[in-house]
Amino acid sequence: MNTTFAAIGCVVLSVMAQFLIKAGMSSVAVTTALAQPAGLHTAVAVMLDPKIIGGFTLYTLGAVAWLSVLARWDVSKAYPLEGLGFALALVVGFMIGEQVTLLRMFGVILICAGVFAVSAS
Repeated sequence: MNTTFAAIGCVVLSVMAQFLIKAGMSSVAVTTALAQPAGLHTAVAVMLDPKIIGGFTLYTLGAVAWLSVLARWDVSKAYPLEGLGFALALVVGFMIGEQVTLLRMFGVILICAGVFAVSAS
């Protein structure tokens, strides 16, 4: 598999994991559990939510795929590509109705410019 595609796949899995975990943390069962005094019941409700489990599963798959990237590239080349996750998260967030400000967009553009500079080196 092409290392660039593997690295981008890891970024995509990470962003998908974030949105699944956010959906799980916003679910009725989890918000109800979080409204109660903290305890084992709260931890179980959070950790057994299907969306949260799915998010952690995607993180795990991404981590395994990341191993193949690190086997082929220097960390100083590979890790900055994780910055592309900011751009993807911004786009997905916008698509699902999250507030995306001009300042946030400008920041993500700067991050992407940095990723481009590192990848060109």
